Amino acid sequence: MTISELTLKSKDSEPARRFEVFTGSGRRRDWLPEEKARIVAESYDAGETVSAVARRHALSPQQLFAWRRSARVPLANAPAPEPLFVPAVVAAQEPEPAGKRARSTRKRKAARETGVIELEIDGVAMRVGRGADARTVAAVIRALKAPS
Repeated sequence: MTISELTLKSKDSEPARRFEVFTGSGRRRDWLPEEKARIVAESYDAGETVSAVARRHALSPQQLFAWRRSARVPLANAPAPEPLFVPAVVAAQEPEPAGKRARSTRKRKAARETGVIELEIDGVAMRVGRGADARTVAAVIRALKAPS
């Protein structure tokens, strides 16, 4: 039975099964920017889901996702931070001239040069091999960067 049937065609013998009354103006809620920011931050907490946070605050998940998206927009327009890494230059190794070198020597050299990283700091070149100790490498880098 619809509301129009209830008001226009209702019979005394047929009782209304459900009757809903909407109160209030039905307008949208106004959220303060601080409240929105707090709810968005809460949705990023570890172990929280957007749906659970939205339910707690009587929001739809879509609304909370829209708030999160709009909170990211200023970050997209912010100037890019300085890079944290230095640019890497990858140089191909020059092939050895074709000659009568033994195959075993070539294999040993190739195995020795695999996984080698070469760092250049203030004109000083440093080659770090595959099994190098991380603490030793860090100490050498600190020594190279220290003012003399």
